[in-house]
Amino acid sequence: MAATLNKVFLMGNLTRDPDMRQTPTGETVAELGLAVSEQFRNRTTQEVKEVVTFVDVTVWGKVAENCGQYLTKGRPVFVEGRLVLDTWTDKDSGQKRSRLRVRADRVQFLYAPERRRDQNGAAMGSDWSPANTPPSPPQTARPAAQPPAASAAEPPAEGRDLEDLPF
Repeated sequence: MAATLNKVFLMGNLTRDPDMRQTPTGETVAELGLAVSEQFRNRTTQEVKEVVTFVDVTVWGKVAENCGQYLTKGRPVFVEGRLVLDTWTDKDSGQKRSRLRVRADRVQFLYAPERRRDQNGAAMGSDWSPANTPPSPPQTARPAAQPPAASAAEPPAEGRDLEDLPF
């Protein structure tokens, strides 16, 4: 049997505030809309094009609670998760329908300074300063993996002669 992998990494901006709800068992669920953009240059016209992909993301548990508390429309995030296929029968037409979405295991909140706007709504630049930095949200990252312990029979790397290395 061939091995499979279902892993997704996305970085983009929220298209709306998180939609929060509770399951009947009391678990928190957040639905996020994510816009992921890609820019490329047309080879013949040299015109820069931007393509935006909209992705539905579902987050569960404590990560969902943190998303609901700290995220708002427009905020940049980094999402790590897996693809899930939803299938259902349309009540009106009776046709089978499906959609792909991402079930997030981890959501990292990214910081983008707020932009000031002039009277016409045009961006004027960043208004970042240490005085107006928002509070840091709690970390949602998993603990870092510990490096393997060194073998007692093997001397540490800094004690070896370079000629002893096998490559």
